Amino acid sequence: MQMLGPSAHTDTFTRDNLPPMDQWPDFLLEGFDYPERMNAAVELTDAMVARGFGDRTALIGNGRRRTYKELADWTNRLAHALVDDLGVKPGNRVLIRSANNPAMVACWLAATKAGAVVVNTMPMLRAGELSKIVDKAEISHALCDTRLMAEMETCAAGSSFLGRVVGFDGTSNHEAELDRLALEKPVQFAAVQTGRDDVALLGFTSGTTGAPKATMHFHRDLMIIADGYAREVLGVVPDDIFVGSPPLAFTFGLGGLAVFPLRFGAAATLLENASPPNMIEIIQKYRATVCFTAPTAYRAMLAAMDQGADLSSLRAAVSAGETLPAPVYDEWMEKTGKPMLDGIGATELLHIFITNRFDDHRPACTGKPVSGYEAKVIDADGSEVPRGTVGRLAVRGPTGCRYLDDKRQAGYVQDGWNVTGDAFMQDEDGYLHFAARNDDMIISSGYNIAGPEVEAALLAHDHVAECAVIGVPDAERGAIVQAHIVLRAGAEPTDTTAKALQEHVKTQIAPYKYPRSIVFCSTLPKTESGKIQRFRLKGEGA
Repeated sequence: MQMLGPSAHTDTFTRDNLPPMDQWPDFLLEGFDYPERMNAAVELTDAMVARGFGDRTALIGNGRRRTYKELADWTNRLAHALVDDLGVKPGNRVLIRSANNPAMVACWLAATKAGAVVVNTMPMLRAGELSKIVDKAEISHALCDTRLMAEMETCAAGSSFLGRVVGFDGTSNHEAELDRLALEKPVQFAAVQTGRDDVALLGFTSGTTGAPKATMHFHRDLMIIADGYAREVLGVVPDDIFVGSPPLAFTFGLGGLAVFPLRFGAAATLLENASPPNMIEIIQKYRATVCFTAPTAYRAMLAAMDQGADLSSLRAAVSAGETLPAPVYDEWMEKTGKPMLDGIGATELLHIFITNRFDDHRPACTGKPVSGYEAKVIDADGSEVPRGTVGRLAVRGPTGCRYLDDKRQAGYVQDGWNVTGDAFMQDEDGYLHFAARNDDMIISSGYNIAGPEVEAALLAHDHVAECAVIGVPDAERGAIVQAHIVLRAGAEPTDTTAKALQEHVKTQIAPYKYPRSIVFCSTLPKTESGKIQRFRLKGEGA
């Protein structure tokens, strides 16, 4: 059992509320060696300037570029404002509310330099949702884009923890309270010498039900995801330009659009509205090289290529958030000659831990563990199942689950392994194949049917633009497969079309898996990061 290193937190709330050590997963830290004291934000800014990256572009957003030197100076001035004027103490929790823009990244880095524990949140959250986060993490300060202030102020008005809400300008104008406080501060700041084992970030999970869970990530964890996945799998170089749709409030977005580029002297483009058309425009304008988004957005990019869009600058297309259907992978390979890197991560483990590689990839396959991680497929008792059998995914490595004061820790971590809630199969060659979220498995007449497999079969049909498959109760079979389908232009939502799609699925996969019910719709409900919200389809009494 590892011992925790020194802490710089004078507010000891997060360390006091770590899970009991006997409920921690095993941490495999070999090869990830960091000094006992390290501040992740310094590593991503001032340390990069010291290494000679000062004049290189770090962030692109809201119509302007910012160099590493500008970002270091900006975040140092902001850190002074947080400490000198707002009274932020090491270990205080600071909430940030913003869409993806350079100012949000600057606030995150500044608060981290000040030794705070940052909670990044999405702009779509309402006051009631923010209140649950504030109460759970006992948040004292909130930094909020002035365009999103109403819900934040409503939350603060009813909070016994949140003492200061300060606005910042998410555009390029710097016309808000925090910006004015920072304006005349020095560009040098003595960052808090946090411990590598100090909590730097609380990532709230985007679960569908229940009280929010806060995952706890150390300064070293932020470095590990870059020095592991981003270095080994993506091979990030300073000339890379990143683009993507996940909110920075999600650890998938924070890694892909901030930690990864800044760790290697590359540039990140930040879009407040990362719709596929906007991403396509940015990729063409800046010749972006690495893209992080969900399969639904890649489908839109493929259609745009047919209309003449030039996405040839992309060398890495990372897909996560939901399973990557084989037809999308195949079409991308055909049009670009480059594989899509399907991967799976979890907020609990901070980022991607199983992935395909540029030189080792297969369709409808999630790949193999990232270096440093181990994975196995287990049954309900925790025993490893034979190869080729669907079971529960268990993972361990240099990052892992630590919930903030939460009884659910004992369910997620079992015998030192993180049990992610995903159903997987490992083949004879050791490759891992996603079957479904455990709660997306449909049991019909005793058969286990993985919804994503049915979706992939439907997406292979020319009429289908998007689809989502759920199980709905059925008196005779227990449940049946129901497909919600968005048709391509020109296809008619008729019984004839439905029958044709059902027959098509029977030719693609085992016939018992076909959707006995088909619902045509104009759109599918999605999260801000593009993930289809199947639970909402279930909630519609489908």
